[in-house]
Amino acid sequence: MLRSSHFFPLLSVIPALAVARPATGDSDTPLPLVIWHGLGDSYQADGMKEVAQLAEDVNPGTYVHIIHLDESDGGDRQATFFGNVTEQVAQVCDQLASEPILSTAPAINALGFSQGGQFLRAYVERCNSPPVRNLVTMGSQHNGIFKFQSCASSGDWVCRGAEALLRFGTWSDFVQSRLVPAQYFRDPQEYDSYLKQSNLLADINNEREEKNALYKKNLASLNRFGMFMFLDDTTAVPKESAWFAEVNQTSGEVTSLRERQLYTEDWLGLRTLDEQGKLDFETIPGQHMQLTEKLLTDVFTEYFGPAVASDDDLSRVLLKQTP
Repeated sequence: MLRSSHFFPLLSVIPALAVARPATGDSDTPLPLVIWHGLGDSYQADGMKEVAQLAEDVNPGTYVHIIHLDESDGGDRQATFFGNVTEQVAQVCDQLASEPILSTAPAINALGFSQGGQFLRAYVERCNSPPVRNLVTMGSQHNGIFKFQSCASSGDWVCRGAEALLRFGTWSDFVQSRLVPAQYFRDPQEYDSYLKQSNLLADINNEREEKNALYKKNLASLNRFGMFMFLDDTTAVPKESAWFAEVNQTSGEVTSLRERQLYTEDWLGLRTLDEQGKLDFETIPGQHMQLTEKLLTDVFTEYFGPAVASDDDLSRVLLKQTP
């Protein structure tokens, strides 16, 4: 998917992120929120700043950190097209672990837009320090894409450059280490090549013969995992990838997550989350990344409000009070 994303007008543009107090053990204080934007966007984009401001307005006191892979606006946008995602995830692990407020919080919440969703999931699986409490992904490609989209503008040289790389072949080492969307490309008709060559997705989906137990442990530690799919999405193909579903390109038949070996054998801990009522399958009307203020307000209220003690937390309290 090489089409660059464009955010919606939300609130009035703010000059900088609001200053917020760090999260503490006080259940009235919202946990910090980390956001990873999608392809073609940047952390300095007006839309991202508006989303951050809305998060603060809905849950006052929320400290918002927008992930960036370069200090400049152009460099951060370019990194959504070009780069080794394994190295980018490691960079984000270091970034979050060294951020003073995030690193001292008891946990953080995380919101991933489009490809930022599967990248945040990679963060949870590989690092998770600081640990993520609730993870929300919107229009993300958890089971990959099997179609690259054309660039929206002939004058977008960054996107055009990414397209040009494909002439070297999707599964070549050169492309898999440089073109970001290729690293979550997954064509079931080329599954053997995918398993052998995929730089990111085959690993974080635990699809290879040797499973990484840490990935399952970390993902299963989430308090909630909300997966949002855009009903009319024609940008992320297949759209059902947002729910880890598999789609037959010829027949269009959809194999849901719960029918897949990834779930039945619980390679990632998704079945564990589901059986605990912590895995949410949500839909959003409209095309890819068509978001409204009301929708985001509802999501921020539902997933990112002040942490409420879980059953396990309450059990520990009761045990401490038992003579």
